[in-house]
Amino acid sequence: MAYAGTALTRLVPHVLLTPAARGGPAPTRRIRVTVLRIVLQVLLAITSLILTLLILLHKGKGGGLSDMFGGGVTTSLSGSSMAERNLNRFTVGVALVWTVAIVLLGLVERFTNEF
Repeated sequence: MAYAGTALTRLVPHVLLTPAARGGPAPTRRIRVTVLRIVLQVLLAITSLILTLLILLHKGKGGGLSDMFGGGVTTSLSGSSMAERNLNRFTVGVALVWTVAIVLLGLVERFTNEF
C-alpha cells in the first residue's frame, strides 16, 4: 500500500509512516542493504587483520622499525626468494580486496536513504 501523495500523508505525521509509505525503500531492499553493509564490514575487519599480519611478515629493508625487532640481521642470501615474491603478491591482493571493501562500504553509506 503506497500512501505517498494521498490524504493519509497529510493527516498522519511523517515520522509515524512506514518507509514504503514515505516513498522510501521497501523493507526487502532495506534488509538487503543491511546484509550487504554487515558483509562488507566483516570483510573489512578480516582483511585489515590479515593485511596487518602480512605487512609485519615482510623482510625489513633496513633503517626502520624492523631493525629494532631483529629485522636488521643480514644473511648471505641477497635477492628475493620465491616465498618473498609470493608474500608480496598475496599482500597486494589482500590490499586490493581491502580497498574495494572500503569503496563499496562508502558507496552503500552514501546512497542509502535511511534516517
